[in-house]
Amino acid sequence: MRIAITGARGQLGKALQEVLRAEEIIPLNRPDYDVTEPQVVPAIAELSPEVVIHTAAMTDVDGCARDPDRAYLVNALGTQNVALACQRCGAAMVYVSTNEVFDGTKGEPYLEFDRPNPINAYGRSKLAGELFVQTLLDRFYIVRTAWLYARGGQNFVTKIIRAADERGRLRVVTDEVGSPTYAPDLAQAIAKLIRTGHYGIYHLTNEGACSRYDFAVRILELSGRGHIPVEPITLAEYKRASTPPPYAPLRNFCAAQLGIKLRPWEEALRAYFGL
Repeated sequence: MRIAITGARGQLGKALQEVLRAEEIIPLNRPDYDVTEPQVVPAIAELSPEVVIHTAAMTDVDGCARDPDRAYLVNALGTQNVALACQRCGAAMVYVSTNEVFDGTKGEPYLEFDRPNPINAYGRSKLAGELFVQTLLDRFYIVRTAWLYARGGQNFVTKIIRAADERGRLRVVTDEVGSPTYAPDLAQAIAKLIRTGHYGIYHLTNEGACSRYDFAVRILELSGRGHIPVEPITLAEYKRASTPPPYAPLRNFCAAQLGIKLRPWEEALRAYFGL
């Protein structure tokens, strides 16, 4: 299979290249393939991929809140350009979206059938990307995930470890709950999904959910820093530019019917640390 991957240097892009190494992979990176530029449409189409996995995104949630125009340019119009390229060359598209398209008020994990209602600029821009994909294409997989991390990436795990080493103590919120997801596990699930031909919307995260506080405590324990004190605080006490959905775990209902499941987040985190 001839597969193009945008954002191929990112943590998910790298994981996908490893998982799909038996396929013909076309890595697409800036500056040669800047998804915000209209000329990327013919540039991708000329490569004649069978599938385009679109991982490139502005994922700095607070940065999106500070500059929503940039968020829309990258996450919405950038996705429009990739979808138009797929339309032009007849490729199927995988669009990696987020749990932040939901408002976090449901009180239980979100299904693929639940109505999105984003409450921040990042979520709104990613939902706009979803709408472009659904409007422009017939063959697509919208894959929503959450709290993504991998070795070598900049993510919650690396930030917690760095902060612990620098400060010697942490303050982490207890009332933001989600589904930590190990990028290699997500890559494996996407690789299985694109071979099914079952197009649609999917929630792919490691099984289970936890608070940011619980996630941080487990990270410190597994990294040999269990002695570092962690103070539980609320979202109201943690000042930041963006407002995250307070309770937005994702439930994998649709992919599970195809036999595609991810292991529990605790097991995946142990694997991250080589345990």
